[in-house]
Formats: sequence, C-alpha cells, structure tokens
Amino acid sequence: MRILVVEDEHKIAAAIKKGLEQETYAVDVAFTGPNGYDLALTEEYDLILLDLMLPGMDGLTLCRTLRTKHVHTPVLMLTAKGQISDKVSGLDSGADDYLTKPFSFEELLARVRALARRPKSVLGNVLSVKGLKLDTMTYEVSYYGKRVLLSGKEFSLLEYLMKHPKQVLSKDQIIAHVWDYDADILPNTVEVYIKNLRNKIDVPFSKKRQPLIVTVRGFGYRLG
Repeated sequence: MRILVVEDEHKIAAAIKKGLEQETYAVDVAFTGPNGYDLALTEEYDLILLDLMLPGMDGLTLCRTLRTKHVHTPVLMLTAKGQISDKVSGLDSGADDYLTKPFSFEELLARVRALARRPKSVLGNVLSVKGLKLDTMTYEVSYYGKRVLLSGKEFSLLEYLMKHPKQVLSKDQIIAHVWDYDADILPNTVEVYIKNLRNKIDVPFSKKRQPLIVTVRGFGYRLG
C-alpha cells in the first residue's frame, strides 16, 4: 500500500513516514501544497495524509482541486485546528476523515487502516484467495493452515496481489503501489520479490497444488 504524506513540518512528516514504513507501507512525502498536488495527480496512491495549513496551496484547496480532477484517493486531513467549522470545511472539500493534532500514532494508524479498507470493505481485515489468507491487522499469513513468514516488503507485495485476484498486474503497477517514489528499484526487483513469494508459498506445495502466483509473459503477474 502506497501513501502520500503532505505535511510542511519536517519533523512531523519524518515521524509519520518512519512509523508507516515500519508498518510495511510505502510512503512519499511532500512539504508544500503544489508539490503534494503534483504527486497526487501524477502518481498512484492508496491514501493521502493531508495537512490543512500548507505553503503555496492549503489543504482544503488541494483536496477540492483533486476531486474536481476526478482523483478519488481517500484523504485523511491533518490539522492543528479543532473547531467544528474546520472539520466541516475539510469534509466538505472532499476529505474522507479528519484528525486533529496532536494525535497518537496508534490513532493515526487506526484511521489509515480504516480508510484503506473502505473502498474494499467487503474484504474485511482478512484477505483470502484459494487457501491463502492474509490478515492486514496482525500481519499474519497462512496457506492452507500453514504459517508463512514474510518480510515487510514481501507482505506488501502479497497484499497488493491479493487485493486484485485474477487480475494481471504489470511491474509498473506493482512498483507504484508497493515502493515509494524515491526507492531505487532495479529492473529485476519485482522479479526477485515474486521469486521470494513463490519460494515461500508455491514451492512447499508444488507436489500437491498448482502454482498460485502466475507469470503472464509480456504483461506481468496474476494471483489465482
């Protein structure tokens, strides 16, 4: 899952980025409204954390403009203001939720998880594809009851594949959702991580079941 943080206070932005990356999310950061707007318009994100007071373009204007451009990425508005009128303005601009500073990281993470589930609420916390189960809350993965131990990036990759079962996903799509904008991605990076997943999921069951992770030559990868 890839998140854009638009926050002009560098220490707060750095703390949010570090905390979210420890939770396996890929995170990009913008420190001004125009920079955040450009990234949100040109890159694919699953969620935007948006500060209200920003240089160059405030959060309300940024959010409202994105919605007019048909960018419907969920937005969690962050602000030091706690007035009811400010919350109403934020939601009316197109934001999906509102969090007042100072806030605990645990609360922020709970809001992030809730918004991440909202577009696919029918899936709940546990994703399941042909005996493969992934819990987005506990980070536990199992295949036909056998626990599968994954690294943070392997987990993020598998989560993205499981949220799009039977769909062919290109390397570019995978990179856009699993790695952040500044990540140094080599041409075979996705191949390496796909191989790692296969070694942990498909290989141990190769004598009993057909491979779950399929390569569609010339196009990308498909789960299921």
